[in-house]
Parts: sequence; C-alpha cells; structure tokens
Amino acid sequence: MIYELRQYTMRPGRRDTLIELFEREFIESQEAAGMGVVGQFRNLDDPDTYPWMRNFPDMEARRRALTTFYGGPTWKANRDAANATMLDSDNVLLLRPVPAALFRSPATDPADADDPFPGRERPGLGEGGASSALYVATIYHVEDGFAEFFAERAVPELAEAGVPPIACFATEHAENTYPALPVRTGENVFVWFARFDSVEDERDPYLPALEGRLTAPPERLRLAPTARSALR
Repeated sequence: MIYELRQYTMRPGRRDTLIELFEREFIESQEAAGMGVVGQFRNLDDPDTYPWMRNFPDMEARRRALTTFYGGPTWKANRDAANATMLDSDNVLLLRPVPAALFRSPATDPADADDPFPGRERPGLGEGGASSALYVATIYHVEDGFAEFFAERAVPELAEAGVPPIACFATEHAENTYPALPVRTGENVFVWFARFDSVEDERDPYLPALEGRLTAPPERLRLAPTARSALR
C-alpha cells in the first residue's frame, strides 16, 4: 500500500473554500479512478494549510489512478477553481505503512495488518457535522533502522502514557510514477499518528529515547477531521 500525505499552502482565508469544493467534487471522483481518499483535515495550528491523505495499492496503480483522475472530466471542470485557492501543492510525502507486527497490539485485527487505515464509511454530502476527534501526525527525519528502534523503545513509553500509535509510516523511496505531481525527495522520514476523542484529551508525551536519533526537528500536525473525512 502506498500513501500520500499532502499539505497544501492556501491563499489566506481560502482553506474552507477548497474543503467545500473538495468534499463535493473530489472524493468519489478520485475513488472511482482507483485510489482511496483516506482523510481530510484542518491543521489547528495553521489556518492556511490543508492536509489530506490518499492511498493506492502500489506505485503502478498510483500512476494509472492519477492519470485517470487528472485527465478526467471532474478535475478538468474544477481545476481552475481549486488551483485559485492554493499557493503551493508540492509538499507531499510519499509513504508506505510500517509493518504492523512491529508496533501494533497482538489483538489487532489481522485483516488490518497491511493497511493501518483500511476503508471506512464516511458521511455523505451534507450529512452530519465534523468529528470532534483530533489526529496528531508526528513527522521525524531519521536514518535507516529507525522503525525498529521506535517499536522497541518509543512504543512502550507511548502506550504507558496512553498515546499508542494507531499508524506508522516510512518514506517510500520508489521513483515517482506520476511526475506531473511532485513529491518530496532526498528525505527519510518516519510518521506516526495518534488519535484523541477531543482536543481536550490531547497529550504530547516526552520521549527521551529519541534524543540523538533525529536528524532534524520533528514536525507535529494537529489535525481536525473535516465533515466528510473517513478518519473520524
């Protein structure tokens, strides 16, 4: 499974305009082209960014799906309106799930082993409101072998603090199969997600084991699901 974590830099005040357009036009149309739209969010610490995630079975499936969608009628009809809301759309991490056996509980459903965010039902257009949940994505810049270290040293500390990772990802270093959409290259990252029922429940545990293991300061994204996000 291949994931993209996309963070768009918006023109000031235009994020909700894109969210409304995206949730009306770009969810079902992308999925019909062969990709999964995993989650859409508001970054609580930056009102002018729009983070979202999508996935693909593999890199060749990614090429086919993106070719179909961006060459199709829905994107062509709405691309000018979408692009008018954005200053930049190139902040994209290409990721693969870290094997679940490294960090997930033995009680984890085996069906979820290869995909930490398997398909979920999302609200239909105009159904209900946004989830009250908070997702936190922490991005570490690391060297090879970090996933095993994180599983051995950090995961027990996080579990004790009541913040178990619900998903972990590492950089996918395969060549970009759809170069019309750039991705970040020359980086090696590890990304883990936590979920809280509300912003008030958020915790940010200190992990002394990580000192000296990161090659750059970590990035912490506090993500509130939008109304039609499948991650809720």
